[in-house]
Amino acid sequence: MDKVISMIGLATKAGKTVSGEFSVEKAIQGNKAHAVIVSVEASDNTKKMFKNKCEYYKIPLFYYGTTQDLGKATGNKTRMSLDFQGRRIRKRVHYVCN
Repeated sequence: MDKVISMIGLATKAGKTVSGEFSVEKAIQGNKAHAVIVSVEASDNTKKMFKNKCEYYKIPLFYYGTTQDLGKATGNKTRMSLDFQGRRIRKRVHYVCN
């Protein structure tokens, strides 16, 4: 099993993730997001919007997995974006994704 996907699942069970475009955007603007993952299948406009917001608020952004992968890891059908709300999780995501 993929390390990133399993880490997303564990963080979701711990209540440390927010998924969905609107919720993630709100978490970024509220300074609650510590790392953001966007699906590689996301549209160019969605990628640009998250890139701009994450650069402005200085939050690490990663492009990873399909919408089905992210959805399965969070217990949903499909998810385009999600964020981690914990500093320790952010460090681990940064380590695994790079």
